[in-house]
Amino acid sequence: MGSSHEVVNPFEMVQEQIDTICERINIDEGIRYHPDVTLDETRALAVWMTLKTAVVNIPYGGAKGAVVCNPKVMSRNELERLTRRYASEISILIGPESDIPAPDVGTNPQIMAWIMDTYSMNRGYSVLGVVTGKPVEIGGSRGRFEATGRGCMFSARLAAKHLGMSLKEATVVVQGCGNVGSAAAKLLAKEGCRIIAISDSKGGIYSPKDLDVEGVSRHKRETGSVVGFKDTETITNTELLGLQCDILVPRLLKTR
Repeated sequence: MGSSHEVVNPFEMVQEQIDTICERINIDEGIRYHPDVTLDETRALAVWMTLKTAVVNIPYGGAKGAVVCNPKVMSRNELERLTRRYASEISILIGPESDIPAPDVGTNPQIMAWIMDTYSMNRGYSVLGVVTGKPVEIGGSRGRFEATGRGCMFSARLAAKHLGMSLKEATVVVQGCGNVGSAAAKLLAKEGCRIIAISDSKGGIYSPKDLDVEGVSRHKRETGSVVGFKDTETITNTELLGLQCDILVPRLLKTR
């Protein structure tokens, strides 16, 4: 946050889904922390979540929550205070039988844990089911953090099968190295693919041979970006999209 005068703007959009049989009471939503998120974008994401659950007949409606802030420049203490205040404000909307928050852009298992703890304190007992994506140690599901990235891997596997293409030695370019992009890269590498380029909001890296995906993730955690990883060529996100490859995984935000 950086300044005591800075104002952050939280907002919550609830989009209920009704099918021909019954009203779907439970709502699944992601909570997004990003400096450029808007109310219109959050409305659209809420509707898309509704449609996604309807298409595969999952008994949930759709919603989205967001806070206009930059978590990359905020301290852990600032993130916790913001999250607990936000959780208190939306506590009348969320709950295991109504609206269940989940991680999205800029949020993670720790933030879900703070939301769960704040909600539970107001109830007087632990309510583990109020959020998904929380740490395994407090009731989270194994594999939840990598779930969306795993979906990308499954999609690539099915597309390759449809096209008669082997994943072994297939070249992969990943645009985005956040929660989803990094997991997708690691899982595709385990399938035998060669990850030749990956990027984040600050730029990208390219290696015609192969990238050490675990090493790249470690470098990003230590420095804040994939840029500068050893034995790689620095490229822009635009250049990354023009690289010759077998599989392209676009995982950056729509405004990039």
